[in-house]
Amino acid sequence: MLRLLIAALLLGSWLPLRAAVPAPAGPAPLTIAAAADLKYVLDSLVVIFNRQHPQARATVVYGSSGKFYEQLSHDAPFDIFFSADSEYPRRLQQAGRTAGAPQRYALGRLVLWSKKLNPSAQGMNTLLAPSVKRIAIANPGHAPYGRKAEEVLRTYKLYDQLKPKLVLGENIGQAAQYAATGAADVGLLAYSLALSPELRRAGKFYLIPATAHTPLQQSFVILKRAQANPAAKDFAAFLATPIARQALKKYGFEL
Repeated sequence: MLRLLIAALLLGSWLPLRAAVPAPAGPAPLTIAAAADLKYVLDSLVVIFNRQHPQARATVVYGSSGKFYEQLSHDAPFDIFFSADSEYPRRLQQAGRTAGAPQRYALGRLVLWSKKLNPSAQGMNTLLAPSVKRIAIANPGHAPYGRKAEEVLRTYKLYDQLKPKLVLGENIGQAAQYAATGAADVGLLAYSLALSPELRRAGKFYLIPATAHTPLQQSFVILKRAQANPAAKDFAAFLATPIARQALKKYGFEL
């Protein structure tokens, strides 16, 4: 009887101690807001990053830089913001919503892409072909690639003539979708998307000279909510590694 009582007391004292042991922590989530021109390169880099950093779990949401800026100005739950231009991250820093200064990662380029025509043969004159009824660009109101596309058309003195034919995508990814599905005859798209396997197989493109528009400087910034998240700093450091730089270059980003 005494032995049973001692065993019960020992068991009773052990159970609470066992229950108090914390469970192992899972991977730290890292949510990235990224401009749509980064779709293919970031998808590949996140796979590598997650494999190299099992303590982290990075995921990416793609969209328009301007729309993300509006959301982040109202505390949207993202840890890192990759913008298609440097202005939006700079504004967020000025508003005290970042954990540090923006870091420039690349220069973006534009192409004229078509599923039906061969822009590499006629260059910008492709837009004057009688068969071109609709031209896809990203919305200049909130998409940096849309603003640069409009700038390109003005440089070539084509904007007033072609404005009625413009079809606006919510972001550069949607503009590419319009061109790829035939909803538009041609598109002024991000070079990085034109180099994706899907668009390379589906059509042809002409690389628009960089001198046709002001430089499209692209930056990312770690947001304030991620200042204590080591995965955010790890991802920023990963972007500077040779494998990440090589991937950016593969998709047409000038470093």
